[in-house]
Amino acid sequence: MKLTKRSDSVSKDEKQLGVSRRAFMRNTTIAAAGGAAAAGMFVPGMMKKATAKDVDPNKPKEMKRTICTHCSVGCGVYAGVQDGVWTDQEPAFDHPFNAGGHCAKGAALREHGHGERRLKYPMKLVDGKWQKISWDQAITEVGDKVLDIREKLGPDSVYFLGSAKFNNEQAYLFRKMASLWGTNNVDHQARICHSTTVAGVANTWGYGAMTNSFNDMHNCKSILFIGSNPAEAHPVAMQHILIAKEKNDCKIVVADPRRSRTAAKADHHFYLRPGTDIAVVWGLLWHIFKNNWEDKEFIHQRVFGMDEIREEVAKWPPEVVEKVSGATPEQMETAAKMLAQNRPGCVVWCMGGTQHTTGNNNTRAYCVLELALGNLGKSGGGANIFRGHDNVQGATDLGLLSHTLPGYYGLSEGAWKHWSKVWDVDFEWIKGRFDPNEYEGTFPMHSNGIPVSRWIDGVLEDKDKIAQKNNVRAMFYWGHAVNSQTRGQDMRKAMNELDMMVIVDPYPTVAAVMNQRKNGVYLLPATTQFETFGSVTASNRSIQWRSQVIDPLFDSKPDHEIMYLLSKKLGFSDQLFKNIQVNGTEPVIEDITREFNKGMWTIGMTGQSPERLKLHQQNWHTFNFTSLEAEGGPLNGETYGLPWPCWGTPELGHPGTHILYDTSKEVARGGGNFRARFGVEYEGQNLLAVDSYSKGCELEDGYPEFTDKMLKQLGWWDDLTAEEKAAAEGKNWKTDLSGGIQRVAIAHGCMPYGNAKARAIVWTFPDRVPLHREPLFTPRRDLIAEYPTWDDKADIYRLPTLYKSIQDIDVASEYPIILTSGRIVEYEGGGEETRSNPWLATLQREMFVEINIVDANNLGILDGQDVWVEGAEKGRVKVKAMITPRVKEGLAFMPFHFGGVFEGESLLPKYPEGSEPYVVGEACNTATTYGYDPVTVMQETKVTLCKISAA
Repeated sequence: MKLTKRSDSVSKDEKQLGVSRRAFMRNTTIAAAGGAAAAGMFVPGMMKKATAKDVDPNKPKEMKRTICTHCSVGCGVYAGVQDGVWTDQEPAFDHPFNAGGHCAKGAALREHGHGERRLKYPMKLVDGKWQKISWDQAITEVGDKVLDIREKLGPDSVYFLGSAKFNNEQAYLFRKMASLWGTNNVDHQARICHSTTVAGVANTWGYGAMTNSFNDMHNCKSILFIGSNPAEAHPVAMQHILIAKEKNDCKIVVADPRRSRTAAKADHHFYLRPGTDIAVVWGLLWHIFKNNWEDKEFIHQRVFGMDEIREEVAKWPPEVVEKVSGATPEQMETAAKMLAQNRPGCVVWCMGGTQHTTGNNNTRAYCVLELALGNLGKSGGGANIFRGHDNVQGATDLGLLSHTLPGYYGLSEGAWKHWSKVWDVDFEWIKGRFDPNEYEGTFPMHSNGIPVSRWIDGVLEDKDKIAQKNNVRAMFYWGHAVNSQTRGQDMRKAMNELDMMVIVDPYPTVAAVMNQRKNGVYLLPATTQFETFGSVTASNRSIQWRSQVIDPLFDSKPDHEIMYLLSKKLGFSDQLFKNIQVNGTEPVIEDITREFNKGMWTIGMTGQSPERLKLHQQNWHTFNFTSLEAEGGPLNGETYGLPWPCWGTPELGHPGTHILYDTSKEVARGGGNFRARFGVEYEGQNLLAVDSYSKGCELEDGYPEFTDKMLKQLGWWDDLTAEEKAAAEGKNWKTDLSGGIQRVAIAHGCMPYGNAKARAIVWTFPDRVPLHREPLFTPRRDLIAEYPTWDDKADIYRLPTLYKSIQDIDVASEYPIILTSGRIVEYEGGGEETRSNPWLATLQREMFVEINIVDANNLGILDGQDVWVEGAEKGRVKVKAMITPRVKEGLAFMPFHFGGVFEGESLLPKYPEGSEPYVVGEACNTATTYGYDPVTVMQETKVTLCKISAA
C-alpha cells in the first residue's frame, strides 16, 4: 500500500495530517462496515477468501482474564471465548489498575489476537523469494548453521536478541538458554528504553525500579513530568494522574520541549532544549536550596553526598540555566516553588530522559531532586518510572541483558555459581561452554556482552577492536523491532554482512524487509501472549498471571516451545530443562516460575508462586483502587500482584511491597529502607542510615546486609532450623537458597539487604556528580568548551565508543534543526503489530514530522506536504509535514512507530504475501545518529540534528 496523499477536496475540518479518518473510511469503503477490514482496503491479490469458523450459539461463552500486551500499566481485560473463538472483549471494570479504562491499543486487542497479517508458517528467503518450510526444516537448518558458526568462530559470534514481549517465564528461559550456549551476547529492548534508569536509580538507593505505583499517585500533591508524555504513551496511567489533580489539587509540572497532550493538562509547562535535563534539575534545586525548602532531617538521616550536589548546583543560577536550557528564571522559580510547597510529590520520566549520552546522569539527577525534597519512601512521593512494554520490567528483572544474570546478580564467578546451583547444572560444564580466551583482561563469561544498541558494530567493527574472538555473524531477532534503534543506514549494512538472520515473531517485522539480502533469512512464527499463559510484571513491580485466551493460530508456536526445539537441536536441552517438565515439546510454564523463584533472592521475586499469582488474578476485584491492598477475601492485607520484593519463600506469606523504602511499615508488611549496597563507609564517612529504620526493627539505626556471620554475631543463628543452618552456612541474604537468612532477619523487623543511606554521588560512574554535557550533535557550539562530552573510550561493552571525536565535527551550520522523537497514542514500539491491526490503522495513516510555523515558512513548506528530513549522518526519510506550534522554532519531532519505507522506497513488495502491515512509513531512526551513554550504552534518540527540505 502506498502512502496516501491528502486530497485537495477534503473539507476544512478534515485538513489534518495526511488523510482524515473520515476520508480514509470513505475512500476505502469501510465506513459501512464500522471500520472493519474490507477487501478494498488492501493491495489487490493479497487477500484471499476466508471461511470463518462457525460458532455454535448454544455453546456457553467463557470469559478469560488476560492482561494487555502493549504498555506497562498492566490493564486487565475480559476476553469472551465461545467454541474456541475470541468473540468479544471488555476492559475489566473490577481490575485495580485500569478499573474499566482502555486506550485505543487496548481496545483493539482481540484483532491482535486474531490478526490476519501475522506470519502463518515458517519461511526462508531463497534467491529473494519467500518459501514456506516446515518447523523441522527450519530448526534443522538454523541449528546446523549456528553450530557451524560456533565451531569456526566461537559462541560469541551468535547473538540472541530477546524480547520485552516475553512473559517472565520465557524471558528467564531465554537468558538461561543463551547462558548455556555460552555467551553474554544476549539483550532486549530495555537496553534502549530504561537501562540508564536501572543503572542510575539502582546506584542511588538500591533498586532501579518504580518506587510507588500508578494507583499511589492518587496521593500526590505535585508531579514533575520530565521526558514523559503519559497522555499518549501510557493513557490509562493518565486517569490516575487526573484523579490526583481532582482529589488533591495535585500540581502538574511538565518540562518538555513540545507542547504535548500531557502538557495541556499541566498547571505549569515550560520548554527545555533537548539534552539539558541536568541544567533544569540543578536549576530547580538552586531555588530549593536558596529558599531552604529541602528536607534537612531526611537528608541527614538517609542521604549521602548531598554537600557535593550543593557545590555543583551553586554553578546553576537562573541566568545560566536559561542560557543552557532556554527555561526562563520565572519558569524555574515557579516550578521549584510548586514542587517544594506541594509535598509529597513524585517525579515521572520516560525515554525523553533516558535516551541520551548523559542518560545515567539525568536519572540520577531526578533521584537527587526527590531526595532533597524528602519524597522517597512515602505514599504520594517517589520516582515513578513508566516502563514502555508490557513486560519490559519483568524481562529486565529476569536478566535478559548482556551484563547480568537473573535478579541483577551480575556476571562474577559467584553469580554464575549461584545460578548453576539453582539450575542444578555443573558450573565447570557451563564455564566450558564459553570462549576460554581472555580479552582486555576479562574472560567472556565475566565480561558484559555486546548490547542490542551496538549489535550493528558487533558486525561491522574491525575484529581486532572487539573484545571477543570474532565479529557477530548470526542474529536472532526474537520479538524485537529493529526500527526502534538508531543508525538505520548502518543497520542495513550490518544485516547484509551477516551469515544468517532469524526472525522469531508473530509478524515479519521491519527486519525482514529493510535488509537487501537474497538468502539466509528465516521467519519463525511465534504466538502472541494471548495464545499462551504465564506471569507478566507491570511497571509498578506487580506480577500478574495472564491466562491463555485462544489456542495457537496458524502454524505458530509459543516462544518457550521454540526455545525447547532449538536447544534440543543445539544439544543442551537436557541441561536447560533439567528440572522443568516438558509435555511433548512444550515446557510447563509453572515449572519455570518455580525455578526462578528458587534463585531471585536479590529482588524478592521468590515469594510469588504460580498458585499465589493465580489466586490474585481470580480475586483482583478485592483490591483497593488506591492502596492496592486486598480488603477482605482470601488475600486480605496482601498487595495486588505481590510487587517485589516479596521476601522469602511463598510459605512465608509476605504481602509484597507497594512502596519501596517506606519506614512507616514493618518489613513483614511491605515496609523497608534504602539498601546497603555500597558498603558501610566511603572515604571515612558513614554510609549507613542514622536514626532511621523500619517500623518494629530491633536494630534502631543503620546496619549492613545480612550474612550468616551477622546472624551469629546478633545471636539469631539458632532461629534457623537445622536444614536452614546447613544451607545458610557461608552464605548471605541473596545466596542462601533456603531463605532462612531472610526469614530470620524479617522476624526481627530488619531488611535482609541492610539499612543504608541513598547516595547522591556515584563514585564508580564516569561523572561522580551528574554533570551537564552537551550532546554529541549540538547546535550550541558556543557551549562545548564549558560543557564538553567525554573523550573517546576504547572498551565499553566490548566495543570502542566515540564521544569527543564526533562532537568536534561541526555540522550545525548544515543541520540547524534539533530532531527528537517519541510516541503517539495509536501505535506502540516499532509498530509492526499495531500497524497490522485494521482498527488502529484507521486512526493514523501517515508518518509525519512536526515543524514549527516559523521554520516551515522560512523553508517554504506547507502543511501536509512531502518533505525530506535528513539527519546529521546523511540518513534521510520522506514524510508528511505537520505544521504546528506544538514544537518550538528550531525543533522537529517524529514518532518512532513506523517502518516499511526506507529513504523513500516502499518495502511492501518484500513482505511475505498476506503479511504486510496495513500502514507503512519511514522509520525515524533512519535519520538518527551515533551516541551512547558510557554506563549502559543507551542510544541517543532524543537529541540530534537534521535539515528539512521539500520533497
